[in-house]
Amino acid sequence: MKRCVVGIRRPGDPEPPSGKSMPTVWFPSMATMAAVLSEDNQTLLRLIRDKRPKSLTELAELTGRQVPNLSRTLRMMEGYGLVELKKTVREIEPIVLATSFKILIG
Repeated sequence: MKRCVVGIRRPGDPEPPSGKSMPTVWFPSMATMAAVLSEDNQTLLRLIRDKRPKSLTELAELTGRQVPNLSRTLRMMEGYGLVELKKTVREIEPIVLATSFKILIG
């Protein structure tokens, strides 16, 4: 798993210059970042990394959460580039892309 550099960029802010230490994931606000990277969501990412479930149904059994709830959470995380949802013929396999985060503020 790679370490993910996180930053805050509000809508309308100018595009920052790219660079090695620049964030790879941008959130529109601190509140959004806090919600996406909550303790529960970080635990979910680690569980997926460690157990490697092959489907959302299998992940639901591991977590005790409902599939629709997991699907919403994972699609939101996919939008920020934290997970990949690999579609097979019958299932969707969650793949974690980052479990370690470096947050840049200011």
